[in-house]
Amino acid sequence: MKKKGIIYGVILLLGVLVFSCSSSFEEVGPIVEVPPIEEEEILPIEELALLDISYGASLEQVYDVYLPADRSSSTTKVIILVHGGGWIEGDKEAMNPFIELIKERHPSHAIVNMNYVLAKIAPGVTPAFPNQFLDIDAVIEKLTADKQVLQILPECGMIGTSAGAHLSLMYDFVYDAEDRVKFVVDIVGPADFTHPFYSEDPDFALALSLFVDETKYPNGTNYAEATSPAFNVSAASSPVAMFYGDQDPLVPLDNGVALDEALTAFEIAHVFNVYEGGHGDNWSEADILDLQEQISEFIREYLSVD
Repeated sequence: MKKKGIIYGVILLLGVLVFSCSSSFEEVGPIVEVPPIEEEEILPIEELALLDISYGASLEQVYDVYLPADRSSSTTKVIILVHGGGWIEGDKEAMNPFIELIKERHPSHAIVNMNYVLAKIAPGVTPAFPNQFLDIDAVIEKLTADKQVLQILPECGMIGTSAGAHLSLMYDFVYDAEDRVKFVVDIVGPADFTHPFYSEDPDFALALSLFVDETKYPNGTNYAEATSPAFNVSAASSPVAMFYGDQDPLVPLDNGVALDEALTAFEIAHVFNVYEGGHGDNWSEADILDLQEQISEFIREYLSVD
C-alpha cells in the first residue's frame, strides 16, 4: 500500500463524494446579508440561510447557518458540519452536499457549516492543536449566545470527515465541558497517532511538533496520545457513528479498530462500519446509502426534535 502523509497535505472533499447519491443542493433557502445582531433582535421565523457569520478575529473563523421555518429556542437543535483537508487545507464548501440531505430528512434541525483556522506547517504560525478544537468551542459558544436571536436550542450533533472527524471527536471527548454535543459522526477520522503508520514515518515527529502549540499543554505531554481520540475516550464521551474503509491509504483501518475498542471499554454507544475501499472516494453506492441512513438513525436517536 502506498503511504501518503496525512499529517502534511491531504485534501479531502469527502462530503461531495459521500453524498453524491443525494439530491441536488442548489436550493438551500433564502440567503440574506446579516448585519450585526443586536441582543434584543429576533430574526423572522422563516427559513433562512445566513452565510459567513464571524465567530472570531481571523477571516477564517466563519460559519454558515441554515435555519428552518417555525423554529424555536426550546426545540430546534443543531447539526454542525466540520470539513477535512489534513488540518492545513479545505473549506466548509466541501460539506455543502450534506446540507440538502439533512434538510430533506430532518427539516426541523438547524445546520451549521463551519470553517476553522487552518494550520501552517512552519514555525511561528498558528498550529492546529488545540486551536482547531477551540474553534469548535467558539462556534458553539456563539450559537449559545445567539440562541434567542436565532431561535435555536444549542444541543448539537457533529458530522466530520477525515481531519474534521478527528477535530469533532477530540472536541467531544476533551473540550465539551457543558455536554452540548450529543453525538459524533466520524467518517474516516484519524484516531490513533501512536499507530506505526504515523510513528514510523520519519516526517511524523516534525509534522506533529509543528501542529502542536506546546504552550497549551503541560510539560512532558505525549502529544501523539494527547491529540488522539482513541486515547481520550471517557465515560462522558458521546455516542459515535464510525465509518472507515478497509483499504484506506491515508487512515489505516486499525485507527477505527482502536477507537472501537476504547469506546467499548467505556461502554459508549457506537456503531463501527467498515466499507470496501479507500478514504471514502470509491465506496459503493450501496455503502453510501447505508452511511446516509445510519447518520439519519443517529440524528433521530440522539438529537430528536419534539
